[in-house]
Amino acid sequence: MPTLGLGTWENEDPAQCAESVRTALEMGYRHVDTAQIYGNEAAVGEGIDAAAVDREDVFLATKVWISNLAPEDVVATTKASLETLGVDTVDLLYVHWPAGAYDPEETLPAFDELVDRGLTERVGVSNFEPHHVERAMDVLDAPVFANQVETHPFCQQSALRAHAAEHGYELVAYSPLARGSVFDDDVVRDVAAAHDASPAQVSLAWLAEKGVTAIPKATSEAHIRDNWESRSLELSAEEIARIDAIERHHREVHPDFGPDAWE
Repeated sequence: MPTLGLGTWENEDPAQCAESVRTALEMGYRHVDTAQIYGNEAAVGEGIDAAAVDREDVFLATKVWISNLAPEDVVATTKASLETLGVDTVDLLYVHWPAGAYDPEETLPAFDELVDRGLTERVGVSNFEPHHVERAMDVLDAPVFANQVETHPFCQQSALRAHAAEHGYELVAYSPLARGSVFDDDVVRDVAAAHDASPAQVSLAWLAEKGVTAIPKATSEAHIRDNWESRSLELSAEEIARIDAIERHHREVHPDFGPDAWE
């Protein structure tokens, strides 16, 4: 899985979404993240199709929403997502939340079926705490490939990062820029100034140093490029320690964003 991807949450304008995906892929991105509930799978598929990049070179992930987690719905809605995306398979299919119709013993065998049928290459989970991940590992035949959670300098997810390292799955950061809050943090701004970089680049470089894959949302070519250029930013041990000390256990997305917010 490429360690920097394009997130598409709240990228709701179809033309803008398709163009941002095309732009990112032609710039060099090879990882695109969407979800059933985002309502933009068709636009994401259009962007992939429009890009001068082979489909097999794109790591594409989507997520099954909580109301679709009964076994028969997992299969039916995933097939619908593939049709909407215009692809035969996705590289990673997530359980979006351990909520709603989610029942590990019922839901997860349907994900195994999708792997067996070649409709997804890998199974992931999202917004799972360690005990949720361990239960999923017990039930699934396929390995848990990734857990996608909110992660940024203010919500560093050290316990989940350690759990991921111990159990051999990837941690993927949504809202890696804390919905823009990193732009106003003095430590992040000071580190950015020292490198003639942007605060966004510093936050993404810090996540990369922690072994976390980031999927920042960006729609303009300038922001897509700014995030992409974080790959060349190397932070010193002292700078990493300064950012580590920012930890506030503060989530920018929660509690306003969650399963209940969509119902």
